Amino acid sequence: MSKTDPISLSFHDSCLRMSDVQLLHGPRWLNDQILSFYYEYLSHVKYKDNNDLYFIAPEVTQCMKYMDDSELEMLLDKNNAAYKLFIFFALNDNGATEEGGSHWSLLVMSQPEKTFFHFDSFGNSNTATSVKLMNRVKDFLGMRLAKFCPMRCLQQANGYDCGIHVICMTDHIADYVSRFEMINGLPGLHIETVKAKRAELLKLILSLGGSC
Repeated sequence: MSKTDPISLSFHDSCLRMSDVQLLHGPRWLNDQILSFYYEYLSHVKYKDNNDLYFIAPEVTQCMKYMDDSELEMLLDKNNAAYKLFIFFALNDNGATEEGGSHWSLLVMSQPEKTFFHFDSFGNSNTATSVKLMNRVKDFLGMRLAKFCPMRCLQQANGYDCGIHVICMTDHIADYVSRFEMINGLPGLHIETVKAKRAELLKLILSLGGSC
């Protein structure tokens, strides 16, 4: 594997191989590794000094669906999750414990608003999965009475850009809540932002010492 698919970039807890990076070059569905890398970047670079935000990588979100209560509590306690104002879950519709699935959406916990906001770029196709995850974690986060709020958001124009939409919405929301400490009132995401994001991600990988 290492010879035929060399590592492009190792960054904190993420590892991108060339096959992962190639997904950014064309009209391709993004895998766990790309989203995990970007969430590591947000955690360790862009918002490293903002303790109110917690970005949970997709593979961890996936495991949360199936952990027993003691494991889930230990994970959230380790990261002081109950003290975070906003938690971002990159959510896949995969119904198994391993990698897979066909659609990404974004679930964001807002402690100030006592609400889990769900952003889905393909209608409400991932609603059931997001509600299930919310019900799984809310007690451990001190959010037992939290509401679930599906949000209107920019819709994808094809069958493969859901991961890019999650990355762009995560950026968009993180910037907004850092300034206003709430999600209500969030302006819409511009389509041009989505169109430009793949090229921006490739530049970011190069700037961090990766190869594209």
